[in-house]
Amino acid sequence: IYFEGDSITRRWAATDYPELLTNWNRNFSGWSAEDFGWGADRTENILWRLNNGELDGVNPKIIVLLAGTNNVGNTIPPEGDDAKVLDITQGIEAIVRVIRNKAPDATIIVTGIFPRNDTIAVMPTIEKINSNLAKLADGRSIRFLNINPTLADLHGKLFDGMMNPDKLHPTVKGYQVWADALKPIFTELLGPPGMTNGR
Repeated sequence: IYFEGDSITRRWAATDYPELLTNWNRNFSGWSAEDFGWGADRTENILWRLNNGELDGVNPKIIVLLAGTNNVGNTIPPEGDDAKVLDITQGIEAIVRVIRNKAPDATIIVTGIFPRNDTIAVMPTIEKINSNLAKLADGRSIRFLNINPTLADLHGKLFDGMMNPDKLHPTVKGYQVWADALKPIFTELLGPPGMTNGR
């Protein structure tokens, strides 16, 4: 299992966040999961990495993608967000195309951009992008996973304890919500942890 994304992805399995790493190991040990997130990456940075060898010859069975929040940022352009929504949607679509080309047999789990409350005004932008991303799913090789209703209320306000004080990066509780949504998919596709190499 190959996790791709920005700092939200990276922190989960990073040694400099030992509490998060413990959670990662508890959830994914036995499934040969590796984390290739990188802090501050925008969609174009992820595309550069994928186009410059990061995924070459790896052939994962599952790729979990979470990208786009750094493109969203914490401001709304004066002219509105339509151009931003289109740009970020197309950026993530491009990432999915590169992944499909380099790992044609992998199931891609496109994760909806998480709620962010550093500026709650961007929540409608995130919801529009996620609505677009849902259309990428084909029910087979591309899945869409949206855990936002478990992280925030209908107005996009984060539930207590889900994110750090920056209102952007998940706490252990927030990561556990993501893990609880991913593990049934992993089990469906790979079998229980520890059986990955036997299937």
